[in-house]
This record gives sequence, structure tokens and C-alpha cells, in this order.
Amino acid sequence: MARQSSAPYLAHLSHTRKQVEDLSCPVCHDIFTDPVLLSCCHSFCKACLQSWWTETLVHECPVCKRRSSKNEPLCNLVLKNLCEAFLLQRDQRASAGSELLCSLHSERLKLFCLDHQQPVCVVCLHSAKHTGHKMGPIDEVARNHKEELEKSLKPLQEKLKLFNKVKGNCDQTAEHIKVQARRTERQIKEEFKKLHQFLQEEEEARIAALREEEEQKSRTMKEKTESLSREIAALSDTIRAIEKELRAEDVSFLHNYKATVERVRRPLLEDPQLLSGALIDEAKHLGNLSFTVWNKMKEVVSYSPVVLDPNTAHPTLILSEDLTCVRQGTTQQLPYNPERFNYLYSVLGSEGYNSGTHSWDVEVGDIAYWRLGVIAESDLRKGGIWSGLWGIVLGSGKYFAFCPSEHDVVLPVKKKLQRIRVHLDCTTGTLSFSDPDTNMQIHTFTHTVTDTLFPYFNTMSQLPLRILPGKTTGKFGAFC
Repeated sequence: MARQSSAPYLAHLSHTRKQVEDLSCPVCHDIFTDPVLLSCCHSFCKACLQSWWTETLVHECPVCKRRSSKNEPLCNLVLKNLCEAFLLQRDQRASAGSELLCSLHSERLKLFCLDHQQPVCVVCLHSAKHTGHKMGPIDEVARNHKEELEKSLKPLQEKLKLFNKVKGNCDQTAEHIKVQARRTERQIKEEFKKLHQFLQEEEEARIAALREEEEQKSRTMKEKTESLSREIAALSDTIRAIEKELRAEDVSFLHNYKATVERVRRPLLEDPQLLSGALIDEAKHLGNLSFTVWNKMKEVVSYSPVVLDPNTAHPTLILSEDLTCVRQGTTQQLPYNPERFNYLYSVLGSEGYNSGTHSWDVEVGDIAYWRLGVIAESDLRKGGIWSGLWGIVLGSGKYFAFCPSEHDVVLPVKKKLQRIRVHLDCTTGTLSFSDPDTNMQIHTFTHTVTDTLFPYFNTMSQLPLRILPGKTTGKFGAFC
């Protein structure tokens, strides 16, 4: 009974195979596409024949080698229609079923050729193309391949997740850059507005002083000129009177001689003198003008020896606009950049040191918990483990010194410290802490400086931790 049921199937397979062979191009062995007919009655795909002729340089039949007299063979419309009908029937059979069918034999793809790495049908199994090839059930091979692909997919999914995370942070960073630029521009304008106002007021005051000196000296010169004019007029009258008597008749001259002589012999006025200091004191107004104004600017500007870097601040820390104060606040939506602390409530100074001597004072006030010190540039900012941090800490009412190589040391500090002076000498490799109010030494570390060190600040209080103004230095020297 089994043989009777398989006979029609085998007959169908044989018919299908023969049909595919009849409709296949001898060159590409696939169903004809735009078939053309040669005079020898052999048909080929138009593209296959043109390619064959291009390679052989001879217009001959690829099967019988008979030369063709035509460069453009005729289209085989009958064969073309048969091929299109066959393909349409095969597609309809494929769409009617739930499985894909063999493109050559229109049979279900139940096997997988491991040599050619492609699905095949039962007819393909017995074809010359797959003779001696390793075969496997298509569901089993597919399952094994899916397992292998799933293993390869997991790293890609993790990588995609990481890329999306980084891209999201980049998008957030791009928006934050705009916010930073607008905020910084506003603060720059405000600072320069203060400087412009100061310079304008200073200019007006100096011009007013110049005008006042001009008026005072002009008034003095006018009074001097008027006095000399009066004296000149009196002398001129006397001279004219004497000259008149000298031209008079002898009797008249002698009659008035005594009075004329008395007029001549009157005490003469002192010789007129030029006024000393009558000119505008240009040196007073112009001498060291830039320095004088710059020196006076210390009343409206301040210098901070350490400026906080907002790009390192933990998201819960709030920095003042001048970047000299830090306190705890609500969590901010900030970029997850490599420089930023994400575990410790910390922020760094914007400038690192690996040479020279540096000092800064910090007002801690009544903050119950804080850390001050320096941290190595190479130290990680993420997580709660650090290996390059030196400093002192106030916690639970006690002061401790901490460093990477030793356990925390309790410091013998009895009084409540309001200000801390941090002094770093990169040349001698010393980091010291003292009380600037009493000059009392608190603690000193000794360590060879091999890395760039940044000022370190940590607070968990809403009270401000403040860096105090220091000495200002410039082109002309320094002032306090």
C-alpha cells in the first residue's frame, strides 16, 4: 500500500524535475529570463548569451558550438510565456502553503546541505549537484544555527545598549553645552558690566578732578593778570605825566618840578614774578594711570586662588556663580561625563598642580561633615574607591587625617575650626593643613609628587563651603 501511494509522488517528482530542466538555461542552470532563440534551435537567457559571447569573442552556440549569424538573436516568446507561467504556478503553490518551496523543484525544503549551506528538497538530495554532500533535517540545523546566532547576538545587544546609553548621554551633553554657554555668557556680561561701570565712574572722577584743577588755576591766573594790568596802568599814567612835564615850557616845568620829582621818587613796586605751579599737573593725572586704576580695582574685584570646576561636581552639589562656594542641594540632570563624581559628594578645583607652591583658605563654618585635600588626576571619579586622595575630614565631631597608604588618624584638635588653610609644596612633596586664625598646624603629609594634584572638596551640608579670596598678582606686582 505504501508503494502504491508513493508511486504518484515519485512520478510527480520526475515530472517536476523534467519540467525544471526544460525551462532552465544551459548556461546559468536557472529558469530562463528573457529567453532568446538561436538558429540552431537552442535557447538561452539573453544576458547569459551576451556574457558568453563577450568572454569567448565568438558568436557561437554555447551548447553545439554552431556559429550564429545574428548579433541580436530573436526573443523566444513561447518559452518566455512558459517560464512565466511556471514561476507563477510555483509562487501560488508557495503562497498557498506555510513553508517555502524549492525554487527548482517546487517541493518543500526539508533538508539542509551542509556543504553548500543552503536548504534543499528531497529531489535535490538525489541530484548530481548534491551527490555525496552532508545533509541534515532542516529544523535541526536551523535550531543549531539559531542557538549559535543567539550567542553571537547577545554581545551585539549589549554593545547596542551601551551605544544607546552613550548616545543618550551625548545628546544630554549637547543640550547642557548650550545651557552652559548661555549661563557663562550672561555671567561674563554681568562681570564686564561691573568693570565698565567702575571704569566709567573712575574716568568721570578723574575728568572732574582735571576740570576742577583747570578752573582753580585759570581763576588764579586771571586774578594775577588783572593785578598786573592795574599796576601797568598806574605806571603808564605816571610815565605819561612825567613825559608831559618834560615837554612843558621852562617856567611851567620848574613850577611843577617839585611835585613831579616827588611822584618819581615814590617807592617802586616789586618786580612782577611768574606764579610757580601755575600749570596743570599732567604727571599727577597721567602718571601710572593704568596701574593706579588697576590698583584701585581691588575694591570691586576679588581673586580666588582656587576656582571650582562645575564639570566635576556631583549632581547634588550646587556651586555659586563665581565658582568659589559649594553646598548640597537637589539632584540636577547633568551629563554623565568622565570627570564628574557620581558617588562621592565631591568637586575639584579647575587647575591641577605638579610643581611649585600653592595655598588656599577654606571657610568651613558650622558644617558638620566635610573633607578637604588633594586628589591625583589619575584617580577614578566613579564609585567610592579612591587611591590618590590625601586630606583631613570632620565627621561625628572629630577630625581625621586620611591618605591611601594608611588608616585614618584621629587629629588632636580641641576647638571648632572655622577656616582651614591648605598648603601644597610640590617641590618638597608636603601637604599641610593649618588654622589661619591661630597659625596652629593641624597635620602634614609627605609624599613624592608624581601626578598632577587637584584641590578636593567634599560636603554633605546645605551650608556653603567657601574658598576665601587670596592675594591677587598681575603684571605690575601683587596686592592683598
